[in-house]
Amino acid sequence: MIALAFALAAAASLPKKGEPPITAQTQKSGGPIDADQAKLAFDSADLSFEVVPDMQTLNGIATLVFTAKAPLTVLKVDLDRNLPVTAIAIDGTPLPQTAWANPEGRLSITLPTPVAAGRAVTARIAYGGQPHVAVKAPWDSGMVWAKTPDGRPWFATTAEGIGCDLFWPCLDFPTGEPGIVTLHITVPKGLKAPSNGVLLGVDTLADGRTTWNWRVKHPNTYAIALNVAPYEVISGTYRSKFGNSIPMFYWYLPGEQKQAAALFAEFAPTLDFYENVVGPYPFGDEKVGVVETPYKGMEHQTINGYGNEYAKAPEGFDWLFQHEFGHEWFGNQLTAANWDDYWLHEGYEEYMQPLYGLWREGDARYATMMDGQRNRIENKVPIVRGRVITEEDVYEPSRGGPGQDIYYKGAWMLHTLRWLIGDKAWGAVTRLAVYGRVDPKPGNFTPRYGSTAEYERFVRQVTGRDYRWFFDVYLRQAALPELEQTRTGTRLTLDWVAPGGTTFPMPVEVRVGERLQRVAMTGGRATLTVPRNAQVVVDPNARILKRSEAVEAYQAWQSAQRKARK
Repeated sequence: MIALAFALAAAASLPKKGEPPITAQTQKSGGPIDADQAKLAFDSADLSFEVVPDMQTLNGIATLVFTAKAPLTVLKVDLDRNLPVTAIAIDGTPLPQTAWANPEGRLSITLPTPVAAGRAVTARIAYGGQPHVAVKAPWDSGMVWAKTPDGRPWFATTAEGIGCDLFWPCLDFPTGEPGIVTLHITVPKGLKAPSNGVLLGVDTLADGRTTWNWRVKHPNTYAIALNVAPYEVISGTYRSKFGNSIPMFYWYLPGEQKQAAALFAEFAPTLDFYENVVGPYPFGDEKVGVVETPYKGMEHQTINGYGNEYAKAPEGFDWLFQHEFGHEWFGNQLTAANWDDYWLHEGYEEYMQPLYGLWREGDARYATMMDGQRNRIENKVPIVRGRVITEEDVYEPSRGGPGQDIYYKGAWMLHTLRWLIGDKAWGAVTRLAVYGRVDPKPGNFTPRYGSTAEYERFVRQVTGRDYRWFFDVYLRQAALPELEQTRTGTRLTLDWVAPGGTTFPMPVEVRVGERLQRVAMTGGRATLTVPRNAQVVVDPNARILKRSEAVEAYQAWQSAQRKARK
C-alpha cells in the first residue's frame, strides 16, 4: 500500500504539457546579446545527465570552460530556473550560495576573483528538477515524455525555439556554440541514449543503469539532444566521393525493423545528392545519425530526430528525413549568426527537396514540388528585417514574423536566383555560404556563421554583378513584384512593378509560338514585336517568383472554407 501511495503521488506531481511555466527570459532564444555574455568565448562543455523517466526529472552537472574576451567579474549563462542550481565551483573552488542568483532564467555567478582578458575560467554547475514539457513539439520546445507501443519509457528533447537553456546551462544565442561538448547520459536499465557526435563508450553501473558517453565538435546551440528509449539500431558505412568513409546509424523502436530498413536505405542516395549538389558531408569524422523521436523531427547535429511514422509520398522519398538531414549543411555547418537570417537554414533546406526530386526523377517532379510550395507563400511581412531578433520574432506570425515564408518564399527566391545567375554560379555561391570556400574537402573547413549581407557579397563575388535590387525585393519587402503585360497589335510590352517603386530588371522568358527567348528587362521594361495571332506565354517555365492573382484568389478561398468549417 505504501508503494502504491508513493506511485500515485509521483504520478500526480508529473508536469502537464506547458508545465512547469517558464519565464520570458527562458522563452526567448537569440536576440541582442547580454553585455557580460558577449565577453565569453565558449571553449567546451562537459555535460552529465541523469534521466529519471518515472518522475520526469533531469539532474545534471555541467562543467563549462570559457575564455574571457574582456575582463570578467561576473559569469552569466542561461538556464531555466525550473532546474534549480545546488552547487557551483569556479576553477575548482566551491562558491557559497550567496555568490549566484537565477531569478529569471539567466544564471549570474559572481566570480571569486576577476578574470583577465585572454584567461580561461571553468565553472562546474550542479542542477536538476522537472524540466518544461513541450506543448506541441517540435514547434514548441521542451521535454517530450512518452511511452513505446509496449509501454516502456521514451524520452526526447527539442529546443530550437526556446533554446538550450531548457535542460543545460548555455549561451542561448546562435553564436554561442561551444567548441566541443562531451556528454554522459545515465539512463535506466534496458534503455539506450543515442546522442550527438562520436560514441566514446557505454558504462554499466552497479544497479544496471548505463551511462552513454558522446563527444561532438562545434554543435549548434540547440543541437544538443537527449533521446532515451529501448532502441534497436541499424548501421552501415557510406563511401564518399571525396574519399572518406562515413558511419551511418538509425536508432528505431523495437518491432519496426522492416520500416527502419526501408528508411535506412534512403541514407546513401540522399548523401549522394547532397555531396554532389552542395559538397562533402560536414561531420564525416563523426557520423550520420538518425533517431526515432516521439515528435515530428528536428535537425540535431549528427543525431537528427525522425518522427514521420514512415509515411509514404508520391515523390518516392521521406521528405522529413531528407529535410532534417539537409540541415547538417544548412543550419549545423552553416549557422545564421542572427535569427533574422533564418531563411539561410529553412529556405535553403526547403529548396533542397524539389532539387532532390529533380535529381531523382527530372523536371516534372521538380515542377510539381515547386508548385506545391508556391501556393503556400503568404507575403505578409518581409523575410529579413535588418536587426538582431529572437527565433520567435521570426517563426511566429503573432509576433510579426514571416513564419512559413522563410521556408516557401525562401525556396522560391533561391529557385529564381538559380535561374537568374545560372547553375554553375549558384552552386559556387552555395558552397561559399556553406563552407566559406568553393573547393571544400574533408578536413579543410569547419562549421561557420553566415548572414544575408555575406550571402549577397558572395553572389556579387561569383557573378561580378550587384544584385541588391533582387534581394531588396524578395527579402526586404513583403509584397511580390508584378509583371504587367500589354499587347497591342504586334507590340507586347512587359513592365515590372516592384514593391516600393524600385527598379526591378529581372529578365523574363517569353514563348512566342514555338520559340522561347530570354528577354532582358533593362530598367524593368521591354517591348517585343510578335506576330498578330501568335500564342504568347510569359515565363512559361515559372522561373520567377512574382505576384499571381490566381494564387491569391485560391488562398482567399481556402481561408473562407476553413472559417466556414469552424
